[in-house]
Amino acid sequence: MPRFKIIMSLVIFFAIAAFAAEIDSTAKNITVNDFKKEMKANKSIVILDVRMQDELAGPLGKINGSINIPLQQLEKRIGELDRYKNKDIYVISRSGIPSKLAAEILRNHGFTAITVLGGMMAYRQSGG
Repeated sequence: MPRFKIIMSLVIFFAIAAFAAEIDSTAKNITVNDFKKEMKANKSIVILDVRMQDELAGPLGKINGSINIPLQQLEKRIGELDRYKNKDIYVISRSGIPSKLAAEILRNHGFTAITVLGGMMAYRQSGG
């Protein structure tokens, strides 16, 4: 069973990576350092974490005040973000690849989404 989970995780990862390569190259991105500066400058920043719930309790933790809607549920739960339609939404995932897909979904629904490059891995490596 664990072998099956690993194989399925790899299949999903590569499918997302392939899809992310097709995403609009004009999409807005932000480096982790600039993201941290924005967090300090703007206390009402909207951060959407698209990782699964169990990942939030893992070693990368979560950013205080972030909204968690896993990528797999984003389309069906998009209405939960309607009050932020007039704000930039900073999207973060574990590595940055799923957040690109999530940002594209948000843009398709009329939101302004900015992908945090490198995701939580880069955020924690930078001392965040």
